Amino acid sequence: MNNFIKRSLALAGVVVMTVAMTGCGGSTPKATEGQKFSGQTVRFVASNHTYTDAIKPLIPEFEKQTGIKVNMESYFEDQLTQKLTVELTSGASTIDVFMTRPLQEGRLFSKNNWYESLNPYLGDAKKTSADWKWNDFQKSAVAATTLKDNTYAVPIVTEWQTLFYRKDLFEQAGLQPPKTLEELEAAAKKLHNPAEGMYGIVSRGQRGAAVTQFSSYLYAYGGDFLKDGKCVLDSPEAIKAIQYYGRILNNYGPPGVTNMSWPQAQALMASGKVAMWTDASTLLPGLLDPQKSKVADKIGLAMFPAGPGGQHPYMVVPWAVSISAQSKNKDAAWEFVKWLSSEDIMKKAQLAGNTTTRNAIWNDPAVLAKLHPGMAEIAKQMGAIAIPYDRPVMTAVVEARDSIGDLLVKSIETGGTADIAGMVKGVVVKVNELLTKSGEFGQP
Repeated sequence: MNNFIKRSLALAGVVVMTVAMTGCGGSTPKATEGQKFSGQTVRFVASNHTYTDAIKPLIPEFEKQTGIKVNMESYFEDQLTQKLTVELTSGASTIDVFMTRPLQEGRLFSKNNWYESLNPYLGDAKKTSADWKWNDFQKSAVAATTLKDNTYAVPIVTEWQTLFYRKDLFEQAGLQPPKTLEELEAAAKKLHNPAEGMYGIVSRGQRGAAVTQFSSYLYAYGGDFLKDGKCVLDSPEAIKAIQYYGRILNNYGPPGVTNMSWPQAQALMASGKVAMWTDASTLLPGLLDPQKSKVADKIGLAMFPAGPGGQHPYMVVPWAVSISAQSKNKDAAWEFVKWLSSEDIMKKAQLAGNTTTRNAIWNDPAVLAKLHPGMAEIAKQMGAIAIPYDRPVMTAVVEARDSIGDLLVKSIETGGTADIAGMVKGVVVKVNELLTKSGEFGQP
């Protein structure tokens, strides 16, 4: 009995000492609001991407702050899509958070109810405090991850169509960066000199690959791919845009342009043989690397020009993060989503080479110091005026893109002189058939 009492008193002493140490700020931290999920595990299925490369070393910080364990898996793009599709189709997935491509998967995953709606989280001050600043995200980026007023993902990475141009050639010719498509064509004509191995302009001309870069020309003319769930490429505005794209690349583009996607176009621009190139902003580093580019110190950036329908280039979200509707840890998952898209983490991702979706990042002095001249100004303007898609937003996007691409190739081959108005009718029928097959025809 005496031994039992002694052991009990000794144990009590340890408990009292531990409580005293805790109260005095000892080794046991005081629980925080974020640690209410302590002990939970979040499974994060991600893409092999520069964004995840940037945040992966930082995840232990999140785990320490919240007590949430993060199990992260990374896959190449096509592998990721396949894995998500297989797991989420099974209905027994343990995925909590995953990276998603809104333009490739948004419609299909939404239709299959694989995304957890983020509206209840964004609208609940207890789950999302004001200092997380949802209103700091670019307008076009939010539009890209919202379908029928339902936000299904937080956009993290963005890219837009921009105009790369040779500053030295423009200066020698007494030209300013074109602000309209009319000026773009005039500059291409003036700088085009195939006899000397110099071409006025290049853009993607290879079938499906051409569609994304053609999109900004389409919007500039006031056209669109779809309206109210129907293909509208047969509109007068769209037909003029198709003719323009064909004419400018046929008349002032390089030989073999219909076989070019971005790698070929970038290589040509980097070799110093092209005066202008319209393509994705994320391709800039390949032009600035002196090991790869002969004109690394001669590259200028400009907004994509305005057309008869205004200035509305695409600004898309190649990657966003979602919560799985099948997750059993949704609140903990949301804590992780907020963290990896927070201003602090996003700034670190931007400094690692990403172009991110928060407006505040584009005003940060540390970020501005690393950017090519003009890039920040363009990014800030784009967020308010851009169209959030660079292809028809539909489930069968690949098939639709190929059909549209065939028409663009024909326009380029003929310099826009083919019977575009007649040929586009078949494309419209094809796209509408795809929309009907997926149940999207006539749906907003």
